[in-house]
Amino acid sequence: MITNRKSTYYLRLFFDLFILNFSFIVSAVLAQSFTILLQRNYMFILMMGLNFEWYFVSNVIEFYEDFNTRNFSYQFIKIVRNVIVQALTAVLFIFLVKEDLFTRNFIILYSLMLTVLVSARTQFVKHTLAKVRTKEKNIRNVLIIGAGELGRNFFNMINDHNDFGYNLIGFLDDNSTDGETLGKIVDLDKILPENKVEEVVIALPIYASNQLDGIIKICNRHAVRVHIIPDYFKFLSKKFEVTMMGNFPIITVRSEPLAEFHWRIVKRTMDIIFSVFALVFILSWLYPLLFILNKFSSPGPVFFKQDRVGAGDKIFKCYKFRTMHSGNQSVNKYQPTVGDDPRVTKIGKFLRKSNIDELPQFINVLKGEMSIVGPRPHPIAFNEIYKEMVDEIKIRSWVKPGITGWAQIHGMRGDVPDYEENKKRTIKRIEYDLWYIENWSIWLDIQIILTTVWQMVKGDTKGV
Repeated sequence: MITNRKSTYYLRLFFDLFILNFSFIVSAVLAQSFTILLQRNYMFILMMGLNFEWYFVSNVIEFYEDFNTRNFSYQFIKIVRNVIVQALTAVLFIFLVKEDLFTRNFIILYSLMLTVLVSARTQFVKHTLAKVRTKEKNIRNVLIIGAGELGRNFFNMINDHNDFGYNLIGFLDDNSTDGETLGKIVDLDKILPENKVEEVVIALPIYASNQLDGIIKICNRHAVRVHIIPDYFKFLSKKFEVTMMGNFPIITVRSEPLAEFHWRIVKRTMDIIFSVFALVFILSWLYPLLFILNKFSSPGPVFFKQDRVGAGDKIFKCYKFRTMHSGNQSVNKYQPTVGDDPRVTKIGKFLRKSNIDELPQFINVLKGEMSIVGPRPHPIAFNEIYKEMVDEIKIRSWVKPGITGWAQIHGMRGDVPDYEENKKRTIKRIEYDLWYIENWSIWLDIQIILTTVWQMVKGDTKGV
């Protein structure tokens, strides 16, 4: 419900913290005994820490946000993420205190019980609320002012979620005369008391905003709560943000987690750690091996360097293992690679299929020009073509380009010769990139990295 979001949040949090403590104690008793648990009193320090961690992580991953409109699969993924953090923290704590009794069995029992019970809680609360609403308990009468697309979409959303607790009275609109429209906006003073309206949702187009003042005054006179859905919300992404700057409310059209300095530090730290590991344990022996193989099969340099578009639209030299015969690799012109392309060497086919040709970009990551995960950097010639296809393409430059990305693990790799088909793929790829920018998290990066490695092992990739 619009007016009970805070109460619902605290109620869910309270239930989950109760479940967490219950799961902890029961798991400890089953793994050993209650007497032993009391003897190891430092385990209660762990339990307290896990409570604070659940609260912190839940807010970071927006665990309780907008749950009423989400299906269970979405909820379950969030639950599993939270439980994984709990389990890792417990493992680290037990290792540091050198605990020898509450180990593997305890952690497995705790993780399973917490996952099952929190999942059951989410479903129980949702179905209980829906059942209560069907009995017309705690139902609020709502009137929508504005029967245009904005108002209709809100009407349909409320109709699809009876657990919200709203009874839709109908619409007021100066330009609509269908059966659900009760009258014109000038009838508001009469409609409110006749229908015992408790809340009004204003969903008027921008050109009708001059009527807001009169509508709000009438609602205030009848002690009716008012909510406004701004018409310009169609320009906002699903991750828009509302903040206050002094006395001024500011709506940010696209909220991006990596705009925050501390998250950029976290991502950069992970980039450096992974890059050093890759250079020391992979490129240190892979480079000499490819150097020798190229000497016999396709003489020329091992590396291929190409100007690409990076963060802030800055141009940088992107490194790859050479996959084409010397002199045939396109640098400054748009020429997509096709199947059985004669320019590609025998070794190059394997490097492209496995995506091993991208590994030298860990050098770019160490230099700070790229990240391990992010939108793929476009060659300049390709980027100019893409600009004609997608207006929002420059938004990709808000973050560093990546060796792999959200679009790539969903099969959006490379181009195809047909212009119209390539345009569809490009638009879809940019949509994936923008989704990643707005939904970034350290967990999402780890998911993308693991999926990329798995696809490389299977050979389920296509060169970029």
